[in-house]
Formats: sequence, structure tokens, C-alpha cells
Amino acid sequence: MEYIKGFTFGWGANRGDFLKKEAKESLKLLKERTASEYVIIALAAEQDTAFSTEVKYRGDHMVSDEELIDMIEYAKNLGLKVMIKPTVNPSDGTWRAHINFFDIDVPCEPKWHQWFESYTNYQLHYAEIAARMNCEMLIIGCEMVQTERREREWRALINSVRAVYKGLITYNTDKYQEGNVKWWDAVDVISSSGYYPIGDWNNQLNRIELIVKSFDKPFFFAEAGCPSRTGSANIPNDWSLQGDVNLKEQQLYYKEMFEETKKRDWVCGFGLWDWQTLLYPEVNASKNRDYAVFGKPSEKIIKGFYQSISKKHSIK
Repeated sequence: MEYIKGFTFGWGANRGDFLKKEAKESLKLLKERTASEYVIIALAAEQDTAFSTEVKYRGDHMVSDEELIDMIEYAKNLGLKVMIKPTVNPSDGTWRAHINFFDIDVPCEPKWHQWFESYTNYQLHYAEIAARMNCEMLIIGCEMVQTERREREWRALINSVRAVYKGLITYNTDKYQEGNVKWWDAVDVISSSGYYPIGDWNNQLNRIELIVKSFDKPFFFAEAGCPSRTGSANIPNDWSLQGDVNLKEQQLYYKEMFEETKKRDWVCGFGLWDWQTLLYPEVNASKNRDYAVFGKPSEKIIKGFYQSISKKHSIK
């Protein structure tokens, strides 16, 4: 598998957003400004709460199939390779890692098999689009920590997806959870969210390396990044952290992350978090405290790093 020079795009896009000329201009700038070769189109279905069993992937909170296909075609015309990443979030604001049900079925309570039936239908819908559009990879879930112990259901889901999609399949586990997924053998690629504190990358890479090599699978960070605010480099996964705008801190974070991972030939790339569908004016970059890098010093760090990666870093 070649090194994935990637960026996440489309997170939070609503119906019609991909049809806007600003969205296509944003994707074009993503490629030009970061030297990315892959775009991960992240979709956000909803379920009412962490204990609801219906995954809702039709409605104004999702881009339509037609506009998704149109954006994939546009990405390919730009020379980008495409991954689709269908995820789900509870509508009440609970993080999806907390989606959970009783391990023993209880009458009148929501059940795992009900949720997995709905979630599998959701994944199959986009697996069919990924197959039709010849997408390079499908990411069948993201940071769904409490679900990961349901090994039998995940294996069944993967088998169902493989019946319609023949490309590479991965699952994006959360930071620190790489060793808790017992069914890595069922996917083609191992991936996780690399939101590790600055100064701790070497320790975490040592830990992850032992896990990855035990499965003999390619690995990449399907998410990684850091907000541009004071304090975020120490806890980059906390999107709600309060702090002043700090472009330098974000820049230093990216420098260390790239320096440490480049030493490890088993790290096969990134799907950085994230590039907005509708960009803020570049003149406002110095006021933005989010994960975005458009117009910030980190943008050039990323481009320089991706341009420095040659084919010799490819992993079989």
C-alpha cells in the first residue's frame, strides 16, 4: 500500500453543500495548498441518542447521493484518490464512542442486534457508492469504542460490505484503543486517530508498533491534527478546550508529529483532520482557533512533509 498523503473533507456538510461552487474550490485548494493525494470524504449520519438503534442517513443533515457522487468525480478529475468514511453521531451531542447497549438482551430495552442491523444498512449504502465510483478505500466506522467489543457483529458487517465493495477496508479506532480491537485480521488496513500529546509521540508509536506488527497489516492515522489554540498541543483531541488563538502551537505540533512518524516505516500516512467544505476567508486565518490549517503556518508544514515523502516509503 502506498503512503497515504491525505486530508479529511466534508465533515458536517449538509444537503446541498457539495453543490456549492465554494465547496469545489475548497477541495481544489486542499490539493494545491497541502500536496494531498487522498481525500477522505467524511459523512455524519445521526441517531437520536447513544442508546437509539436507528441510524438516520437520509435527510438535510447529509449530502445527497447525487452530490456525493458529483464531488467524488470532481476529486478524481483533480487527480485525488478517494476514501469514503460514513460515521454516525448522536443528535444530542454525545460522542459516538459512548454508543452502547446491554450485552445480554433485556425485554423492552434497545439491543445490539437492532443497532447493528441499521448501522450495517448504512455502511452498505455507501459501500455500493464506493464500489460504483471505484473509491480506493472505505472506512467502516470511527472511534466507536464501546461497540468494538462486539467482535461477532463487526465481522459480520465486514463480510456484508465485502460482498458489494472489493476495495480496501479499514476501521478507524480511537486514540489509545489500537490494542483493544480483536478483529483487525478481518480488515485490510489498521487505522486509528492519532491525537497524541506533543512530547509523547515516541512513546505512543512504540506501543502501537507492537500491535500493528502482530497483525502484519498496513497502518495509517485515519485522523490526526491539533487546534490552533493555546493548550491544544497537550490535549489535541479536545475540540472544546478553551484557549487563545495560537498558530505557533499548532505548527509545532505538526512538526513533531511528522518528525516522529517519518522515522517509522510502518506508519503509512495520514488522513489529517480536517479541511472545511466551506472555507473561511483566508484573511481571517489568524483568528481561527479550530483544527483548520487553511492560511496558517501549519499548511506549509503539511505541504512540505507530503512533498518529502517518496515512493520508497510505500508499504506492501
